[in-house]
Amino acid sequence: MDVPIEKPARRRPATFACALVLAALGIGAGRAAEPAPAPTTVAHGIAMHGAPKYGPSFTHFAYANPDAPKGGTVTLSAIGTFDTFNPFTLKGVPAEGIDDTFETLMVSSADEAFSEYGLIAETIEYPPDRSWVAFTLRREARWHDGRPVTPEDVIFSFETLKRDGRPFYRAYYRDVAKAEKVGERTVRFTFTGGDNRELPLIVGQLPILPRHYWQGRDFTKTTLEPPLGSGPYRVESFEPGRSVTFSRVKDYWGEKLPVRRGLNNFDLIRYEYYRDATVALEAFKAGAFDFRQENSAKNWATAYDFPAARRGQVWLEKIPHEIPTGMQAFVFNTRRGLFRDRRVRRALAYAFDFEWSNENLFYGQYTRTESYFSNSELASRGLPQGEELEILERYRGRIPDEVFTAEYHAPSTAPPDSLRGNLLKGLKLLDEAGWVVRDLKLVNRETGQPFRFEILLVSPQFERIALPFAASLRRLGIEASVRTVDTAQYVKRIERFDFDVVVNVFGQSLSPGNEQRDYWGSEKADEPGSRNLIGVKDRVIDDLVDLVIRAPDRESLIARTRALDRVLLWNHYVIPQWHLQSFRVAYWDRFVRPKVVPKYALGFETWWIDPAKAEALERGRRELAESGKRTEVEAEEKVSAGRARLSLLLAIAGGVILVATVVRSMLRNRRR
Repeated sequence: MDVPIEKPARRRPATFACALVLAALGIGAGRAAEPAPAPTTVAHGIAMHGAPKYGPSFTHFAYANPDAPKGGTVTLSAIGTFDTFNPFTLKGVPAEGIDDTFETLMVSSADEAFSEYGLIAETIEYPPDRSWVAFTLRREARWHDGRPVTPEDVIFSFETLKRDGRPFYRAYYRDVAKAEKVGERTVRFTFTGGDNRELPLIVGQLPILPRHYWQGRDFTKTTLEPPLGSGPYRVESFEPGRSVTFSRVKDYWGEKLPVRRGLNNFDLIRYEYYRDATVALEAFKAGAFDFRQENSAKNWATAYDFPAARRGQVWLEKIPHEIPTGMQAFVFNTRRGLFRDRRVRRALAYAFDFEWSNENLFYGQYTRTESYFSNSELASRGLPQGEELEILERYRGRIPDEVFTAEYHAPSTAPPDSLRGNLLKGLKLLDEAGWVVRDLKLVNRETGQPFRFEILLVSPQFERIALPFAASLRRLGIEASVRTVDTAQYVKRIERFDFDVVVNVFGQSLSPGNEQRDYWGSEKADEPGSRNLIGVKDRVIDDLVDLVIRAPDRESLIARTRALDRVLLWNHYVIPQWHLQSFRVAYWDRFVRPKVVPKYALGFETWWIDPAKAEALERGRRELAESGKRTEVEAEEKVSAGRARLSLLLAIAGGVILVATVVRSMLRNRRR
């Protein structure tokens, strides 16, 4: 063995030693020494603010049962149709459940405001200012064809989605300057600005696509070729537009990861498509699918009194949650001249009678929404104070005065208010905006243009809400038509902003960030497919969104979000509707779910099928079917017997009639 020989250290000249000291002190060379780079954090997970709940040695999420059995088939429903397995572009209608075939770098927990843990990524590294982030990929991460997930796949996914994906991706990743491979299994993303703490988590949500699969394929086109993914499920079979079945990947590489233990427990997940929700409900009651989340208050109150539910074969549950419910509303398209005046938008809100709808249509189940961040601490309340007030003061004179003087409340018809009184208030605002009533029609004072618009719907269920609203508008002289179209037409019209008023939900999280640009950003107002349905173009709102994105801590995030919320509300871009603080679910009695319920999700992916329950249910269904058949046979036998008795009676009656006729004839002949 060769042993290296240590050489004696050479003495450095005194002048060189002095130079080192001077350099360390920043003296002599005319420039200060560069500061040592701040230490980076290398971890298994990351929180938006503070530390993540689960430490590096956690074994599973608290709301998942790590011992949940795998197996069984679950059938779910979808409404409308589908014509593509590519959910990342604007073209086509993607199949329900297709997202389960793809994985992301990290995954969020459902019991924290905003924390993520490694999925494809084994570790995440970032500096204190979060100006960049690096992900080291797991060696075991595999595509369904067995090939490893590589940094090249990650870079390809980022560049492809930003270039060819939905406009959402361009907005979401706008501040990501570049992605580069910096190690055998490591990808680094560099950000612009350096003050958006959310960016490492945003990049962690990046869906990863296989570069080798998409080479030679056009990513921008619709496709019904089952895609290559790396997730827990793959496409098993499908009928275009009618059904799609996903099978659990038996050798799924991530099954034993802490973020996946106790999840994805069904062997097969099948989605059956129905024309509309009414047909789907009847199919559920007939046992055509297993689980249903009910969105209709009327259905929840009246539609589930059927034999299987009375026998205990179908369970109805309200599962509470703490999810921000966002804003569901009638949304004005301010690109239309009719709705550019804030007074007009406010006036129309006085015609919507929520209290009547809640009592007569919803059985009192809903709460009126009065914030874009309802059901959370992010919702504005009272009058602005502290940091929120300081922010808003910068824009005094450029935002509605009510922001400083009043707490927002949607128009109400609860006593002492009334619909008639509200309509009078609305009429006054319309008059101020230049609209007058002539011959019972509301027209523009100068041009004579009638006030006429369309409310576009995709579900017939909303007609019972929109039609009474349209009737109230007629009392103002406004002609509001209600039109329901099929899913494909609806999607296309929404993408092109081809509507006057539409019902939409602006969903929110507990940690709003970059997605707010897609909702309200000026640059997104004219970009087809963006989520800025309203067409908001307001530099103040752009600034407020940027402040939300750059919030340094939770307290500032709350204050800045409340400021944004308040300005949006007082601009009357929408007519707020309602929200519910629980999930209403109906399901056939074959499932078991964990005792711990996640605060911020339904968590259906943590449920599993109990074989004993499933067998008992099937046995009950067979017995019911057999009983039904016996009943049908007995009924048919009774009908047959009845028919025979009727035939006999008719024959006897016929004989009696014949005898009577003969006797009558004989008597006539005798008289002659």
